[in-house]
Amino acid sequence: MTTQVSDANFGEEVLNAKEPVLVDFWAEWCGPCRAIAPVLDELSAELQGRVKIVKLNVDENPSTTAKYGVRSIPTMILFKGGEAADMKIGAGTPKAGLSKWLEGHAA
Repeated sequence: MTTQVSDANFGEEVLNAKEPVLVDFWAEWCGPCRAIAPVLDELSAELQGRVKIVKLNVDENPSTTAKYGVRSIPTMILFKGGEAADMKIGAGTPKAGLSKWLEGHAA
């Protein structure tokens, strides 16, 4: 199960994490966001300890959303060492593609 993060704990949970962190910027009303959620949950379990996967609700956390220029959801930003290292927009990438992408960044 992926962890929820917020504007308040983003620094601690994402920017200060030792392992790479994939942040899924999503919203409750977003169909593609809901469609990709089970895939991210599976990847979170499979990559536990190597890549951390978290979710940030864009409606509830506008400052982090704006800071990283998220205009379309789902947007997934991979953070390494406190910096945005890579990004994918949309839910079109199959699980195998996401897994390979994350494996390439895994700790």
